[in-house]
Amino acid sequence: MNTRTALITGSTSGIGEATARKLHAIGYQIIATGRRHDRLEKLKAELGSDRLLTLCFDVRDRQAVQSAISGLPEQFRNIDLLINNAGNAHGMDLIQDGKWEDWEAMIDINVKGLLAVTQAVLPGMIERKSGHIINLGSIAGDQAYPKGNVYCASKAAVGLLTETMRIDLNSVGIKVSEIKAGMVDTEFSQVRFGGDKARADKVYEGMQSLTAEDMAEVIVYMAQAPKHVNLAEVVMLPLAQASATVVNRVVIDN
Repeated sequence: MNTRTALITGSTSGIGEATARKLHAIGYQIIATGRRHDRLEKLKAELGSDRLLTLCFDVRDRQAVQSAISGLPEQFRNIDLLINNAGNAHGMDLIQDGKWEDWEAMIDINVKGLLAVTQAVLPGMIERKSGHIINLGSIAGDQAYPKGNVYCASKAAVGLLTETMRIDLNSVGIKVSEIKAGMVDTEFSQVRFGGDKARADKVYEGMQSLTAEDMAEVIVYMAQAPKHVNLAEVVMLPLAQASATVVNRVVIDN
């Protein structure tokens, strides 16, 4: 049986890194991509290079994306699984106070970056009439919350892109899925608040959030489902979270 190959964007931290580790542990070849070369090198040093290839690029740079993926070595060329994990939130402001550069970063990474990588990977999947695309969405794409404006809009776009991809690719046998996450304690909030760790920690204070490893477990489960089964949409919340705005902030002791 041939070794399956997964390309994961945003592999330098959080959900992407955890997913890369878990898929590698069960035998996948991994193409780990991200913007931070030092973290990619650290991952390679830990996992070895026999079944791991690292590509350093920013998903916002469509030319770099196309060049990196078109130049894959033969061993990694047939991508079976694409995990569009790279994403970000910048700022949390009322729409009238929002910063253009924050809006642009969220749209360019969360929407256009996802499209750039998908467009580069799809020709091979279509030619082989096989493949699986898993997009990392958010409950914010379904449930708006105060000061979420452009971030919520970008994740709503991910949700509709996932649905339309699934329709467009149905005739060629490619699975398309989305996992919509609630509160996951990663570097996400630190990035959103410009590196303010104290403010980021407040987001998860008094409750047990999901971890990157929790998310990775479910992504791997989705990827390992039988060929005829597509977990088209999975919504994943911590027990303490009922919706985008309802959270029971009482620490749960496991």
